[in-house]
Amino acid sequence: MSLLPKASLSSVFTAFVGGILAFSATPASAQFGPIMSAIGPINRSMGGTATGAPVSASGAIMWNPATLSKLSSNELDVGGELIIPHTDVYSQVPADTFGTGFPPVAMAGTTGNENAVFAVPTIALSYRPEESPFTFGMGAYAIAGFGLNYAGSLTNPVLTPSPPVGLGFGPIFSQYQVMQIAPALVYDVTERWSISFSPLVNIGMAQLDPALFATPDDANNDGIYSYPSGTHSTQAWGAGYSLGTYYHGDTWGLGASYKSRQWFQDYHFSTTNEIGLPQTVNFGLDLPAIISLGGSYRGIDRVLLAADVRYLDFHNTSGFGESGFSPTGALLGIGLKSIVAVSAGAEFKITDAFTFRSGYSWSDNPVTPAQASANVASPLVVQNVISAGCSYQVTDALVLSFCYSRGLENSVAGPLTTAMGPIPGTLVKSSAAVDMYTLGATVKF
Repeated sequence: MSLLPKASLSSVFTAFVGGILAFSATPASAQFGPIMSAIGPINRSMGGTATGAPVSASGAIMWNPATLSKLSSNELDVGGELIIPHTDVYSQVPADTFGTGFPPVAMAGTTGNENAVFAVPTIALSYRPEESPFTFGMGAYAIAGFGLNYAGSLTNPVLTPSPPVGLGFGPIFSQYQVMQIAPALVYDVTERWSISFSPLVNIGMAQLDPALFATPDDANNDGIYSYPSGTHSTQAWGAGYSLGTYYHGDTWGLGASYKSRQWFQDYHFSTTNEIGLPQTVNFGLDLPAIISLGGSYRGIDRVLLAADVRYLDFHNTSGFGESGFSPTGALLGIGLKSIVAVSAGAEFKITDAFTFRSGYSWSDNPVTPAQASANVASPLVVQNVISAGCSYQVTDALVLSFCYSRGLENSVAGPLTTAMGPIPGTLVKSSAAVDMYTLGATVKF
């Protein structure tokens, strides 16, 4: 069964980066598959649009650093997001599916996620020396993640105990989090055209119980093979790069960026077999290449309109793109398909001090019905997110911002799948929605 799943500013930034990496050991619920669709309250309230719209340092660092040189001033963005996911899994198995009397009667049930609230911090810095064609940026933020915690069940087939007592895996737990550190160098080719380069450094953490990417074993010789736990894992380092460009006229702007595939070390899991003997399991899990195109329009007084379109190449990404089982019964990957995502946002400057923003983003569902059971531990099915937020300029140097976003409920359903293929008559359905509250401060200097 497949169920996978300045000097003072410099010191502040250094201290915060240390805290952000320690604080963010909790999973994030994202929209573009496992990839965060936006960071910081300003970028989030604009629906994640930033490729062709220089609005905030955080949004620029994530989606197109080439826009940093067109911000109105040097700035330090600090923000935090509270993510409240709402996920559940339903499964059904007819009587006698696995042989006469197993199960003796039809089984069906729904179980909700026991995780509560996750906190995700963000920091981004943009600095341009006077009379210089160069702008320097630095960001540290959660770029990807997911996580859940389903309790065991006596009625929900996928969460029943392992055979011979039940026919599932018992409780299911997952936690995946990737932090990205993104320095950026921007060069103004002309007054209207800028280009950027960013080397990207990533720190990832992955845990899964049961570890379906491992080979099941029958060390106790009872005839029943089982998967080990994958909760004792090491962090993995990853790296990649991004390239960006931005060109603007008097009332419009156009931008494009390319984030390479993020290559990671294998995650190493210290676990045991059925009789407690130690063993090590490795699993490769990269992040996809992303192409972004965006535009903006400022031809209406006090109004900014922006839109982005992206392509995320999950299909060709290790761990996410592969599907099926190895000859030894280990799950090769969760089989996400590559997706297109679209974002739109609007900014309205109500007064000189108060700004209102709203945004919307949509993406393909990366989880197909055929891979529904492989993604029980990673229900990355939210496709529509609506956002609304505002900023208040307290002083010339301080702006406070807030955003509320709702990821609308969506689901995917398909048959239970084993190494022998899908099981007729069975069904697994994962549903997900999410609430996000984002608060931040921007210091201009």
